[in-house]
Amino acid sequence: MVRIRLRRMGLKGQPSYRIVVTDQRSPRDGRFIEIIGFHNPRTEPATDNIKEDRALHWLNVGAQPSDAVKRILQRTGTLGRFERLRKGEAVEALVAEANAQLAEVQVSPKTRYAAPADGQSKWKAAERAAAAAAPAAEAAVTEAKDVVDEIKEDVKKVEAVVEDAVEDVVEAVKAGAKKAKAKVEEVVEDVVEAIEDAVEGDKDEA
Repeated sequence: MVRIRLRRMGLKGQPSYRIVVTDQRSPRDGRFIEIIGFHNPRTEPATDNIKEDRALHWLNVGAQPSDAVKRILQRTGTLGRFERLRKGEAVEALVAEANAQLAEVQVSPKTRYAAPADGQSKWKAAERAAAAAAPAAEAAVTEAKDVVDEIKEDVKKVEAVVEDAVEDVVEAVKAGAKKAKAKVEEVVEDVVEAIEDAVEGDKDEA
């Protein structure tokens, strides 16, 4: 399948694009059939320069635009003119209309994103920002360590209180158990004495 898609140009961080006709199987920056336009998203407004006659030709023979190219062709009116071409309007009239429309567009030569000066690239800016943030980050780490140490001390205090409470409970249980044992032994002695008295009384009667 023949595709119409963008082919990236320009320096890093300063992209512009050719609009090319290519085989769908070709890699993004591989071989192409024809250049039919140019797109620069960095100007005000974005620069969209389409070879209208070639764009209409390739659309008419079944070439499929990518989503990005489709948005560009909608913005330039090319897709609308293609529909009119299919309905029978002359291609010469449509191309003349497109050229007149292009001549009316006032594009500022200044880009939205100027090229960075020496030492002003986004990587340098990121390095400077990281260096500036380092002291605050170190202070935050130190503060976090202090908080952790305080939490550890609180945990130790809680552990000590829990250990004391457990010891108190164990002592209370032991004391209660001793009292219960003494009471049981006392009751058992009373029962034994009662039984012995009963037995002695039976002997006397006999």
